[in-house]
Amino acid sequence: MAKILEIIDLKKEFKMGGQTVHALQGINFTVETGEFVTIMGHSGSGKSTLLNILGCLDIPSDGDYFLDGVNVKNLDKDQLAQLRNQKIGFVFQAYNLLARTTALENVELPLLYDSKISTKERNERSLKALEAVKLGDRIDHLPNQMSGGQQQRVAIARALVNEPVMILADEATGNLDTRTSYEIMALMQDLNLQGKTIVFVTHEPDIAAFSSRTITLKDGKIIKDLKNDQIKNAKQMLDSLAISDDHKT
Repeated sequence: MAKILEIIDLKKEFKMGGQTVHALQGINFTVETGEFVTIMGHSGSGKSTLLNILGCLDIPSDGDYFLDGVNVKNLDKDQLAQLRNQKIGFVFQAYNLLARTTALENVELPLLYDSKISTKERNERSLKALEAVKLGDRIDHLPNQMSGGQQQRVAIARALVNEPVMILADEATGNLDTRTSYEIMALMQDLNLQGKTIVFVTHEPDIAAFSSRTITLKDGKIIKDLKNDQIKNAKQMLDSLAISDDHKT
């Protein structure tokens, strides 16, 4: 299988006051095409620093990060932005949707940076992405006309529209209740079955249980990198929630 990510002896240091903070201390791992990996760790573990480097929002102090064969540390700001837009679909905890903009227009945003894409193609690709997250009937809705779960689905559609090599999710269920979290994880599992590579940052073990592998960070180092032998099925968890709700009524 092809490697989408390759991290080799990755280090990140920065100055805070008069001190040097060693945020990442020689991390090594790879992610292959079609994997669904969660990255876990408490506050201060280096999780956010790693996420910023994986998302090409920052570069390492030392070591190498290859994204789809390209070594990120050799790129300037413009090249990083281009790589980020072409290769990565971001999903954030806070959805980051434009408030006065319809679902369809929000999804179209990443395509506006590519002058080669016509208005018609942009429209078609955005519609297809919304249909993939089962929101084909909500294309004209504004964010305030949608639930939190629906807004996160719009954000996932926006992440898909550029056909990235990797979806990078940052606490994407952090603002959602249990049922809606399971709905989002069911969608992530569906996308993964379709071949999408997903790197999902979370601090919640029950969310990590839906992935095929979990990398745990502590104090800037990887302390565990384990395959998940018993992957939970988010659709089944949703069904069992519905059954327990029925018993209550």
